Amino acid sequence: MASNRIGRINEEIQRELAELIRSLKDPRVQTMISITRVDTTTDLRYSKIYISVLEEDRSADAIKGLKSAGGWLRRELGARLQLRYTPELVFELDDSLKYGAHMFDLLSKLNIPKDEDESHDEV
Repeated sequence: MASNRIGRINEEIQRELAELIRSLKDPRVQTMISITRVDTTTDLRYSKIYISVLEEDRSADAIKGLKSAGGWLRRELGARLQLRYTPELVFELDDSLKYGAHMFDLLSKLNIPKDEDESHDEV
């Protein structure tokens, strides 16, 4: 039951933060930023925000910009969500998309021979 509540809170935080990030005026976060996942602790004290940045060379600047705007984002999030505690936001770069693309490239380079005696017309 509690994990379902945390899941709903994670979705709500993700939705609200995506909207708030778009309104930031910091030039470091003016690139295309996506929130891929949110993990909140069960006591609602910390929330780990995984982000993906379209331009990889600007990802370090985007993380710095988000960390500097963290206090404002947390205050605005607290005003929008009806929670007893507003979690402290911890931003991390999510490299799962890059890792997935790398794995796909590795799998596509494999040279697996196909079995000729395998037939799909068996009765």
